[in-house]
Amino acid sequence: MRTPHALIAAAAALAAAIAAPPAVTAAAAVPTTGGYYVQSAVTGLDAAANGATVEQHSPKGDEDHQRWNLRPAPSPATSSVLENADTAGSCLGRSGDQARTVACASPDAVWDIAPVGNDRYTLKDPAGDRYLTVGAGSPAQLAVGSPGDLASWYLTPVDPPTRPMPSADRRTLDQVTFLTAHNAYANGVDGGFAPPFVNLVPNQTRGIDRQLADGVRGFMLDIHQTPDGAILCHDSCFLVSRPVALWVDLQRIVSFLKAHPDQVATVFLEDYVDPGVLRGEITRVNGLQDVLFRPDQAGVRQNGWPKVADMIASGHRLLIFSDHDRAADEAAGLTRDSFGVMYQRDWTVENYWSMGSGIGTSDWTCVSRWGGVPLTRTEPGFDPLFVMNHFRDVTIAPTAQTDNTKLADRARRFCQPAARRKPNYLAVDRYDLGDPTSAVNLLNTYTYP
Repeated sequence: MRTPHALIAAAAALAAAIAAPPAVTAAAAVPTTGGYYVQSAVTGLDAAANGATVEQHSPKGDEDHQRWNLRPAPSPATSSVLENADTAGSCLGRSGDQARTVACASPDAVWDIAPVGNDRYTLKDPAGDRYLTVGAGSPAQLAVGSPGDLASWYLTPVDPPTRPMPSADRRTLDQVTFLTAHNAYANGVDGGFAPPFVNLVPNQTRGIDRQLADGVRGFMLDIHQTPDGAILCHDSCFLVSRPVALWVDLQRIVSFLKAHPDQVATVFLEDYVDPGVLRGEITRVNGLQDVLFRPDQAGVRQNGWPKVADMIASGHRLLIFSDHDRAADEAAGLTRDSFGVMYQRDWTVENYWSMGSGIGTSDWTCVSRWGGVPLTRTEPGFDPLFVMNHFRDVTIAPTAQTDNTKLADRARRFCQPAARRKPNYLAVDRYDLGDPTSAVNLLNTYTYP
């Protein structure tokens, strides 16, 4: 699949965030005083101060001048100002039809903030029917203009309210975080996965059976089509010695679930095969249909994700997602979800896969991997699962070790506010380095409402 990055050192900071008092009260029409990200409800991107201009940037947590402190305006009493957290006295305001940073004492810094449903708000110029909205350009400068979808905003708390994780019999699938192995097949133990020189830098160093025993519950697998079927390879299967077929690794996972009836697992396919070929691989796996969970048949889109305990009781505890395009399959006359493989974009959101090269500085920006599908996407009664990628282009062990110690910190400061939800899958390279399990365990102490 994608490529490297990982994990955890900010446990104390995350624990403090868990205990933080709520920034928003349920009964309040407008959020209370506190720190917020001003986040487009359409794009999921944040309002960021760039000198005197205010632009739409990819979420970058407490970096890039994206935090704003909300407080009441001196006048009128029902209005508010948003002061940039990095520049005292500089507020989100307007000049003509453009958003600007202005002096907080200026009348142009004052906004009437009103709820418009679904935790969304408008920021209106008190002097007229003009609203903060997304403008044109790249990066898009924010503007002041007509109402509409682009004038709808989330005010996402910097320190969000959280709740303790429900008991094991009450928690739902979307409240749980799972350790996930990026390119789980590229381990050099179960077989070949790439040409010889690429085999020198595996994404993992333990086979699928050991990954399962170590607590990995999400598995990212790349599949390519050969005359032998769907084969696990990186980029292509050319010059790969001892390649592994998809059904072989799926059988390992299904056999584990059969032996451990209280466990849940998820497979993510980076999928380059015809649907008929994939269906053939699925049918070779003994017992797969016994454990396969189908959200399309379980009413998830209408009723939300089920309790994990209910999945365990039913025995249906394996989810399989493909990143393939549904439209292409419909044109071919066979859709993957007809045999139980879900189209990932229908059921999940996912951040961009790379944090940079295998060495040097990293980019902790958390932005959607898929254009047009913001991390903040929700539907009535249903929230997609959030796949958080945390790895780099190339797996260099010392870098992965360091990165994996920062996983919880990135989740808390960058990706959780970007998606307005807790990650459900923490996908890392070299999960044996840097203790990513600690980050998973920490995220599993709370829910993000």
